[in-house]
Amino acid sequence: MSDTVAMSNLMDRIYRRQRHLYDSTRKYYLLGRDRLIERLSPPSGGRVLEIGCGTARNLVAAAGAYPHAAFYGIDISAAMLETARAKVVRDGLSPRIRLACADATRFDPALLFGVPGFSHVFLSYSLSMIPEWHLALGQALAWVQPGGELHIVDFGGQEELPRWFRRGLRTWLAQFHVDPRDGLEAALATFDGSAGTLLTFERPYRGYAQYAVFRRA
Repeated sequence: MSDTVAMSNLMDRIYRRQRHLYDSTRKYYLLGRDRLIERLSPPSGGRVLEIGCGTARNLVAAAGAYPHAAFYGIDISAAMLETARAKVVRDGLSPRIRLACADATRFDPALLFGVPGFSHVFLSYSLSMIPEWHLALGQALAWVQPGGELHIVDFGGQEELPRWFRRGLRTWLAQFHVDPRDGLEAALATFDGSAGTLLTFERPYRGYAQYAVFRRA
């Protein structure tokens, strides 16, 4: 069994039932998602990709905020995409949001969607669930067009929060195969200069989350 198939099966097992309650429960602790959407600001006619789109909650919100842009989403979980497609259809957004099942570490938008790249790519609390997250980061940057931006929000290091909270949160997250990427800023710094510029790196909510914006050269 390939790594992609194994990961897909794992995500389906985790979310086969959770997906029905995902949006109503995650809003309490996936902090900063709406802030990321507010700061995307894609150009007119721009293409925006979410890697790890889950239930399409973010894509639907972004499509509502930016009616002049086209949106795309990939996820490795077929179960989550089933919920995502139903949501997109229900909200009448099928002409503007396209979805595909794909591995974040190895995908080609030309094969999936017939497009060469994207003005914006974003990952919202998905990088912490991808074991080969460095590869996913490289793939995300590879498909951002020149002058475009990569936006990331995810769990941070909780530096300014009590130690007991940090331990408890990480123990709980591990049950869902979530591992905060403490090396994210350093990983993005390796691309700084060669691939573009790290515009922003923030640690909001006392370090509970981390938010980054990288612009391609």
